[in-house]
Amino acid sequence: MLESYWKQCLVHLESELPLTQFNTWVRPLQAEVTRGGLRLLAPNEYVRDQVDEHYREQIRDTLKRVGGGHACQVTVMVGTTAPPETGSGVPNADRTNNDADRVRVVGLRPKFQFSNFIEGKSNQLAFAASLQVAENPGSYNPLLIYGGVGLGKTHLIHAIGNVIMNRPGTSVAYLPTMEFVADVVSSIRHNRMEGFNRRYRSFDALLVDDIQFFAGKSKSQEEFFHMFDALLQRDHQIVLTCDRYPREVDGLPERLTSRFESGVSYGIEPPDLETRAAILVSKAAESSVTLPEDIALYLADRLKSNVRDLEGALRRVIMGASLHGRPITIDYCREVLQDIFSIQDRLIKIENIQKTVADYFQLRVSDLTSLRRTRSIVRPRQIAMAIARELTSRSFPEIAAAFNRQDHTTVLYACRKVKELRKADSNIETDYRNLMRSMRK
Repeated sequence: MLESYWKQCLVHLESELPLTQFNTWVRPLQAEVTRGGLRLLAPNEYVRDQVDEHYREQIRDTLKRVGGGHACQVTVMVGTTAPPETGSGVPNADRTNNDADRVRVVGLRPKFQFSNFIEGKSNQLAFAASLQVAENPGSYNPLLIYGGVGLGKTHLIHAIGNVIMNRPGTSVAYLPTMEFVADVVSSIRHNRMEGFNRRYRSFDALLVDDIQFFAGKSKSQEEFFHMFDALLQRDHQIVLTCDRYPREVDGLPERLTSRFESGVSYGIEPPDLETRAAILVSKAAESSVTLPEDIALYLADRLKSNVRDLEGALRRVIMGASLHGRPITIDYCREVLQDIFSIQDRLIKIENIQKTVADYFQLRVSDLTSLRRTRSIVRPRQIAMAIARELTSRSFPEIAAAFNRQDHTTVLYACRKVKELRKADSNIETDYRNLMRSMRK
């Protein structure tokens, strides 16, 4: 009976806890019925301590609810159940036929694989480096992936872990930075720093997400600095993600940023139109929906922020069409996503783009909207027009009017020219990427 209660308990906990916490601490647990209640088996001391301190009471209360008010004792220890055909525990991907070679995995999400990551120009270098590290741990160490919210950093870091974990006897941990900070605080409070250091330094691959959250946390910085060096000295793989290049994060000391940047660093930029459309088609297929190319391109053209927003909009379209029995058409997408389109249009305005570009090139906004044609003004003006076309839903005539031009072909030419220059001139490409990153913050 307790086995079925545990399965119901997992369903409740998955809906009640943040997904990262559930995947990191609860999902790796295996359950074993004892005479006194339920024994939860954790893959290592690190998970055991976290569950015992932060989640055991919630698990016990949830088991009581699903069990009709019947309370049972819950204990947490390190261990593994017997294989599925003879044991009573919940199946776990950490188990292999030879328990001595059992892979220890913490926090990885199996759904994030290289096979379902959409590669494009904006992420191809980060993708290639991630694949190299996954197949040959230690080849780039540390690997740092940086970029804005919802661009695929977390997908790549999990994909790396999901490949490395297939190596016999390898221990892999995915860890959001705030979980590390919380563990530092807890270990200090309970005088467990020796065990804390032993746990972290035992992993063959440590994947740390969102290192910008180390900013201003001096004790956590200190512990991570020493742990980082210890892992590198043992040739253990470290993979990091950050929402910007570490030196741009206020509150991170030089000695830490220099460690973060000591290996290989690749940025992920917002996906271009074609990549956004490919992502939509792929995500729709995962839901067994065939998304026509013209609709994918329409949505990709209107939704230009990040992959996460694309997925959210697509889910709304698919769910609405299914509930109301409507075909997915451009008109239907426009109807269902009208509020999202309106919000996005308000978020990035041409006036903001003009000011950002003018500041970047040390010009005045009036220079961009003037009729002057000196090279020092023409090129920034063309870049501003191209960015306005990329980041807003404004038409060519509307953009032309914002720049005091009567002919919309001026904007069309600017977009084509900037696209050519980005391929031919690395400085133009750098300027364009910097401005795009600044506008999307």
